[in-house]
Amino acid sequence: MDKLEIKAEVSIDDAGTITGLAWPFGDADSVGDIIEKGAFEMPVAVPMMLEHGRTFDGAIGIWTGVVETDAGLEVKGQLFVDAIKPAKQVRHLFGKGAVTGLSIGFKGGAFEPLPTGGRKFSAVTLTEISLCARPVHPGARITSVKSINQEPRMEPATDETAALEQKAANDNFAKLTARLDKIEAKSNRPVAANDNEPLAGLKAFGDELRTTMLERKALTIAAPGTGGNLVPDEFSASILEKVRAFSPVRQLASNVSVSGSLLQIPRLVNSVVPGSITEVGAKPESEPTFEQIDIKPFAMGVLVPVSRSTLEDSAIDLTNYLTNHIVAECATLESEWFVKGNGTTQAEGVLTSTAIAAIEATAITTDALLDVLYGIKSAYSLNGAWLMNRKTMRIIRGLRDSDGNLLWQPGLQAGQPGLLLDKPVYEADHMPDPAVGASPIVFGDFARGYLITDRITFEPHIDYDTRYANDIVVFGGRRRVGGKVVMGEALTKLKLKA
Repeated sequence: MDKLEIKAEVSIDDAGTITGLAWPFGDADSVGDIIEKGAFEMPVAVPMMLEHGRTFDGAIGIWTGVVETDAGLEVKGQLFVDAIKPAKQVRHLFGKGAVTGLSIGFKGGAFEPLPTGGRKFSAVTLTEISLCARPVHPGARITSVKSINQEPRMEPATDETAALEQKAANDNFAKLTARLDKIEAKSNRPVAANDNEPLAGLKAFGDELRTTMLERKALTIAAPGTGGNLVPDEFSASILEKVRAFSPVRQLASNVSVSGSLLQIPRLVNSVVPGSITEVGAKPESEPTFEQIDIKPFAMGVLVPVSRSTLEDSAIDLTNYLTNHIVAECATLESEWFVKGNGTTQAEGVLTSTAIAAIEATAITTDALLDVLYGIKSAYSLNGAWLMNRKTMRIIRGLRDSDGNLLWQPGLQAGQPGLLLDKPVYEADHMPDPAVGASPIVFGDFARGYLITDRITFEPHIDYDTRYANDIVVFGGRRRVGGKVVMGEALTKLKLKA
C-alpha cells in the first residue's frame, strides 16, 4: 500500500467560498519533490481537512472544484461554517492572517528520483486537501476568500504578499495584546465582596456596564442588526449545552445556525420514475417536483427586576445565578415549542404538525408499539428514537413480549437512555399523558424529520439606568429559535382512541 504523503502549506477561509492554488507546477517544494501537470488522479469531491486531521479528526468542508491549469492545481471549496465549529474558527483565523496556505494529501504512484534528492511524480492519487499554517510548498496558498456575493479570484502568491500578510498578523496580535491589557486592568479594580457590582469607577454605572459587556462579547462576522450573535463562540457553545439538557428534541433533531429572518429549503415531492427500455428503445422522460419549506425563527425573552439592595447584600453571585436561570427557563420553553408549538408565534411542534401520520390504538400495548415501530420506512427506523413522558414510560416498562420478556431494556452504559424494541427512549416532560384523544408517543428519525434553526443563541441584558431612581436593576435575556417538521414520513405518532 502506498504511503500517504503530505505536501504544501496551511490555509484557512473566511465564511463562504474559498479558492486557492493547492500545488504549483514547475517548482519543487521544500524537500525537493515535483509533481508534473497531468499527474493528479482526482475524485469528484475532495474532503477539506484541517492540518491533515492533526487538530480536528474530520472534514471541515469540501472541495467541489479541483482543476489542473498551467499555474498548478487550482481549487475551489466551501467550509461547513454553520455545521462544524472548527470550520468557523478557521474562518476567524484566516481573517487574522494566522492561516494562509494549502497542503495536499496523496498516495504516491510512479516517480523518478532527482539529482537533488527529491522525486518527480508522474502519477499521484489525491486523497484530501488541508488548510494549514506552514505548507511544504511555499507557493501553495489561498488566493481569495469570498462571501456569497463575491466573485472568485485567482492570483499568484508573491513574496511581497507573504510579507504583507505576516505584518498584518503581527499588527493584529499587538492590538489584541493591548486590548487584553486594558481588560485585565479593569478586572483588577476593587469590587463588592459578593461581586454583584460589575465595576466601580468614575464613569456612570450604565456606561461602565456597556463597556464591560462589549469587551466580554465577540463582534462576530455579521455587523449589528444583520444576524451576528454578539456573544463569544465559547459562551454560545456553553449556552447550547445547557439548552440541550432541557430539550431532548434538540439532542435528536438537526440543528443549523441562520443569519436571516427566514430559512427556505426545497423538499422533494415526487421523485423521478425510471422505466425499462429495449436495446435501442427511447428512454422515458420523468421530472422530479419540489416544494419549498419556510422555517422562521421566533423570539422569546424575559425581564427580571431586582432591587440594588438585594444585589449588594446577597451572599451569592446573583448576576450569574439570574443569567443561568433565564437560560434554563428559555430552554424549557424551547422544549415545549418543539413538542407542541403552534407554528405561527412559536416553533412548530412534532405533535401539531399535520405532516406526521398517526397510528391509532385503544391502549398502549405491545402490538400498538410494534405497529408504530414498523409504521415508518426501514431507512428512518434504523436511526429511530422514542419520545414520551414519564407516565407513559411507567406503562411501557411493565409490558412484555409473547415470551414473557420485558420490552424495556436498560441502556447499554450508565447515563445512556433505556431501550424499547432496541431503540433509545427519551423523556420529554411536555409530551401529553396517555389519555383518550392524546398522542403520548412519537417515534422516528428526528435528525431527518425535524430541523431546528438558531438565529440568536442567547442575548443577555443588564440595565442599571432605566429604573435607577427606584434602585432597580433589570436583568433580562432573549433568544430567537425556529423549528419545523421537514420530512413527515420520517416520524410517526401513537394516538389513543376511545
